[in-house]
This record gives sequence, C-alpha cells and structure tokens, in this order.
Amino acid sequence: MGDYHRIADAVAAEIAAGRLRPGDRLPPQRRFARRHGIATSTAARVYGELVRRGLAVGEVGRGTFVRAAAPPPEPALAEPGGARADLELNFAVLPEQPALQARSLDRLLRTDVLAAALPPVGVAGTVAAREAAVVALGHPGWQAEPRRVLFTGNGRQAVAAAVAALVPAGERLGVEALTYPVVKGIAARLGVTLVPIATDADGLEPDAVAAAHRAAPLRAVYCQPTLHNPLGTTMSADRRAALAEVLRAIDVPAVEDVIYAFLRDAPPPLAAFAPERTVLVDSLSKRLAPGLTLGFVVAPDDLVDRVAAAVRSGGWAAQRFALDAATCWVTDGTLATVEAAKRRDAAARQELARGRLRGFTVHADPAAYHLWWELPERWRAETFVASAARRGIAISPGAAFAVGAGRAPAGVRLALSAPPVDTLAAALDVLAAIARGGPDDDPVD
Repeated sequence: MGDYHRIADAVAAEIAAGRLRPGDRLPPQRRFARRHGIATSTAARVYGELVRRGLAVGEVGRGTFVRAAAPPPEPALAEPGGARADLELNFAVLPEQPALQARSLDRLLRTDVLAAALPPVGVAGTVAAREAAVVALGHPGWQAEPRRVLFTGNGRQAVAAAVAALVPAGERLGVEALTYPVVKGIAARLGVTLVPIATDADGLEPDAVAAAHRAAPLRAVYCQPTLHNPLGTTMSADRRAALAEVLRAIDVPAVEDVIYAFLRDAPPPLAAFAPERTVLVDSLSKRLAPGLTLGFVVAPDDLVDRVAAAVRSGGWAAQRFALDAATCWVTDGTLATVEAAKRRDAAARQELARGRLRGFTVHADPAAYHLWWELPERWRAETFVASAARRGIAISPGAAFAVGAGRAPAGVRLALSAPPVDTLAAALDVLAAIARGGPDDDPVD
C-alpha cells in the first residue's frame, strides 16, 4: 500500500474520532505536504483518496472540506448480508465530474441568472437549450432540427411521453424480445400491450416486425439500435435502412432510444433513415449522472405537437434550472469531456470483465457499460442471482428484460459502471467462481 493510503487512513481516523468535524476545511495541499514531509503530488493523491472514500468533498475555488454526512459502507463481498456490489444499476459517476460540472454552474449562481430560472418553462425549453441539444445529440450522419426538440425531466419520461403519444391504451407496441425493463412498466401503466419481436446478432429483425404487424396491427415499435440493453448489439447501417423500409411499408412509427449511443462510433440513428416516422429519445442520465439529468425528445414535424401534449399531460416537462445547467455543460465542453472519459472508462471495465469471465459465453460490445452472460446449463438465472446476492452482489436476471409468457432466458445482465474498479474486479471473480460450481454448492463459505 502506498504512503498516500497510510496518510489518508490517518486523516480518516481523525475524522472518525471527531477531531476533524463535518464542514472543517482541510489545509491547502502545499501546506499539508510540508506538514507531512511529502510531495505536493502525494498530498493531492491523499485528498483524492479521501474524496473517493466519501470522507471529503472538493469545492472549486474554495478548497477541500470534511464531508457533512457519513459515507455509506464499502461493499462487503465475502459476508452474507453485507453491503452490495451493485452490478444491477448502470450509472457511472467519474471522480472528476463534480469539479467539472460545478465549474460550469458558477454563472448560474448569480442572482440575476438564478432569478430567470425560477419561472416555469414550456416543453420546448429555451432557444439556447434547443441549440445545445442539437449539439449534444448530433451525429456525423444526422442532426436534429431545433424546432423538433422537446425536453423532459429524464429519459424515462421521454420514453413514456413518446409511447403515450403514439400508442393508445389497449393497442400494441412492438419491442425487442429482450427489452429495457422500464418500458415494461411504462406499458403496464399506460395499458399498452407489448409484442416481443425477434432479434439476431444485428439487432431487431425487419421481417419479424412485418410479421408481428400482419398478425395484429402495431401502433409503434420501440428499439435500441446502438448498444442494446441487455444484449449489447448494434445495428449495422444496412439493417437500419432495411428496418426503415419496413416501417414505411407498414406505416408504423418508431421510438428510438439512443441512451448508450454516446459510448461508441456507430451508424447514424434510425432517425436519419426514417426521419418522418422516428421519435428519438435520450437523456443525460448515462452521459452525466441520474441525479443531474435532462430528457430529450426529437419528434417528426407531424408528431411533435402530439408528443408535446403527452409531455404536458404527463407532468413530465423539464425544469428551467436543469435546462440552463445542461446548456452550460454542452456549450462549455463539459459534456464532451465527460463523455470522452466515460468511453475510456467503459472500455477499461469491459476489458476487465472479459478477462475475469474468460471461458464463459459472454456477449458484449467492447465499448459498452454492460454485458449479457449466458450461464452454464446447470444454472437458472434466478438461482444464480440468488447465489450472487448471498455474496453481496446484485445482478439482473434475464426475466427482467424478457417480454411475453415464454421461458425466461438462462442469462444475466451485468452492469459494469457503478462500482469502483477494484470492487468490480472482486465481484466478477466471485461470480466466476459461483458459475464454475453448481446450484447445489454452497456459494458462501
């Protein structure tokens, strides 16, 4: 263990003993370095370690302070009932994000600017927010038109508004046979029937979409063409073009969810191939963080008023401060910086998972923050999930994504983004050990 860990331990002990209290300011790093006889770079690592542990927080231009609340316990993988290693929820918050994002918000904290953010704002947001959204959502092969951009509080609300606008209660929505679980909940609340549609290694099968529509009319299709959740597949340009042709032939619109598309280079969105019938949805939840997010909807001219009405009636409109914050993060380059860092982080975590799960049947894109694991034949997904939970590891069974009454797949999805890298590595090792055994083996020593 490096010297900075030992020094961080000593500071942590002072905090635990109450000698350093919540809100106390730690000395500047140069002074701290002189006091402890260490290099300034080592002092910076000490402070970084304290922030990582949740014991301190850095404030741009002010310094580093003892955190006001006790941090949650670190995951305890080896003990039943311990804190969980969360491989169930997919959200990445990188250590550098708070400082980067706080710097962007300095302007918004002026009295005059904050006063302008207090009144409500319409679902179309502001001119500046629409222009920023065009930049954030832009692709070399496609660009949204500002007049077609609407805003919601988050991505789930964007999906809900799109489905509510396109699919009346009692009607049918086509989805991938394994789909984003939130869509299942949205459909249930809206009284919409989900129709599972077959996929292959290239994503949603256009012929299967047409067949489902012939069996009984579909009112819309929901899909994730890039880094599909949970399978990680990405449609080729040819597949997107073929799907667009089928949608035109059967006169059915699509809801295209591009929530993970920022992580990899991919063909233009389906909205570029079928712009007149594709409602594109996205948010800042994965790009930045679920606690500081904003939802985007880009609708065709013929549908934008209908989607806007759904956003209003659902109470899903964004707040002005969130719009202004997102606009700052886009225009000053913060969003692009975080996205680039997350691309590197996702690639590193995927490489780690590939090594830890070598020898198993794993489906994953090297750029994704998640993977799909086909379990050995002796395992059922629910049994495996229970065994993992007894080790303090939360994962998602295939049934959470499956649509219809068919047999749930014997697979699990692992979300790689949330835990610290060392926790992720330890959790993957435990999961691999469980999988090499059998359901009759006791997974806990």
